[in-house]
Amino acid sequence: MKSPIAAALRALAVTLALLAAGQASAHEGHDHGAPPPPVSKTIAPRGEAVSEAFELVAVPRDGTLQLYLDRFRTGEPVTGATVEVDTPDGPKTAQATAERSYALPAPWLSKPGHYDLLVTVTAGDVVDVMPVSLDLPAPAAAAAIPAPVGAVQTVSDSVRAAVPEITHGLRERLAKQDPVLLTVAAGSFLLGILLMLVARGRRRVPVIAVLAITATVLLSATAFAHGDEDHGSEKPIQGAALIERAPGGAAPTDLAQRLADGTVFVPKPTQRLLELRTAMTEAGTFSRTIGLPGRVIPNPNASGVVQSSVGGRLSPPTSGLFPRLGTPVKKGDVLAYVTPPVARVDVSDMRQRQGELDQQIAIVQRRVERFSKLATSGAVAQVQLDEAQDELKGLRDRRTALDRIRSEPEPLIAPVDGVVAEASATAGQMANAGQMIFQIVDPKNLWVEALSFDALTAGQHATARLPDGRTFELTYQGSGLADRNQAIPVQFAIEGDASGLRVGQFLTVLAITDGQLSGLALPRAAVVRTSNGQDVVYEHTTAERYEARQVRIEPLDGNRVLIGGGIGPGKRVVVQGAELLDQVR
Repeated sequence: MKSPIAAALRALAVTLALLAAGQASAHEGHDHGAPPPPVSKTIAPRGEAVSEAFELVAVPRDGTLQLYLDRFRTGEPVTGATVEVDTPDGPKTAQATAERSYALPAPWLSKPGHYDLLVTVTAGDVVDVMPVSLDLPAPAAAAAIPAPVGAVQTVSDSVRAAVPEITHGLRERLAKQDPVLLTVAAGSFLLGILLMLVARGRRRVPVIAVLAITATVLLSATAFAHGDEDHGSEKPIQGAALIERAPGGAAPTDLAQRLADGTVFVPKPTQRLLELRTAMTEAGTFSRTIGLPGRVIPNPNASGVVQSSVGGRLSPPTSGLFPRLGTPVKKGDVLAYVTPPVARVDVSDMRQRQGELDQQIAIVQRRVERFSKLATSGAVAQVQLDEAQDELKGLRDRRTALDRIRSEPEPLIAPVDGVVAEASATAGQMANAGQMIFQIVDPKNLWVEALSFDALTAGQHATARLPDGRTFELTYQGSGLADRNQAIPVQFAIEGDASGLRVGQFLTVLAITDGQLSGLALPRAAVVRTSNGQDVVYEHTTAERYEARQVRIEPLDGNRVLIGGGIGPGKRVVVQGAELLDQVR
């Protein structure tokens, strides 16, 4: 005969195995699958309806039914529409509000239950009938508090007397449960009874019997927990999240939030605040575009530089001020003066030359005076007098020119109309011969120079895009025949308004090639770069839910990108406010 200890150990092992099996199958018949979105205490009950033209969300709040009506394709709020609602109190007309929504007094919303409403929308020539369902939950019932389990004090006789009553109650409760739970619970209970019968005649039930009874109680509690309990607090909201009343029974408010499955719930009031807009994706074939590094350059036919022909000291014009950056100037305006310096040796030579000229002028002056007296009497021919006068005039001009060289500076004159783009003039500054003092640029006539590794033809269209998102149309002007850094310089003229651009500013030139690509064209604002470097777009799946889709993009032009994969045609994608939507947590 086997020892009682070995038998007790085998019974303990069987009990633990049954306990594990019972816990593993406690949820048999309940498909929990993927976890539902988290229960939010900030989301009010709501209903929604969608048609080909409109998207409607109905939110009951404080005895009023708030109706948010948007265009289905674009998400733009519909204003000025007539909204009629068939309510339990009869047909009613909602009134427009300042929040670009419609409000309808609804005292019948104070009673929980299910409501089927019929909303008729008339917006211009479009009339649409949209059914909306509302489920208002009842206040949550107070959770039952389990009674404490007292200490087990059993005597074999009292336990045996209570077995019929316990068996009858257990069988009655387990009849409602899954067959597997019933089998596990019954087996554990019978094992406890068997051990108590084995221990008959002893004063107290062995520890193993107590363990078996405890396992039976735990399994029964587990089975009962999934019997008739109400999971009502996890009731899903159509197109949004789950409903749960706020603590204290207060009416919840709507807050944008990112749910556990990664989708973003954005209530309609927040959508209006963020100005979210969508567009329907459409497949197409487009020309391949390449991106080239470029920079802004002045138009060589509408710009110029001001340089000094001789070295000298700079001085301001007659106004007393040098033109500063951004000052508009006209062709022929004097921008500065350059006074050439005179060395000591040159001063000595000039003074010597001045003395010689003064001496010659005095001699010729006396000759002219003498010839003038003699010419009246005919002693000197008139020709001699005229020659003497011409010689005197030439000497005086040479003397005047010599003085001018020492005192008159060189004027620096603007060669074209435009704006001072670069200035390096300072009073008293010494300028070298050939040094650029000013650069004049016409801000309305600028070019772009890009470096291309492929030869571009004159018929190819190009667009310039700045880092801040601004774009400019470009017209091909020409390509260089000499490589620069193993690339071909290509020049384009900026069409239209070029205000805000600066000479030397870097940008990206998007040039169209002869290659063809297929995909979806979307605005660049629709693509968001996540923290891990992945490009995503947000699809508007339901009225208040957005899902991020990872996509592969290629440049298309200055305003659009080509979606090569990750989302298909016929989807509503956020094209305005995607950056703000990505910040919702």
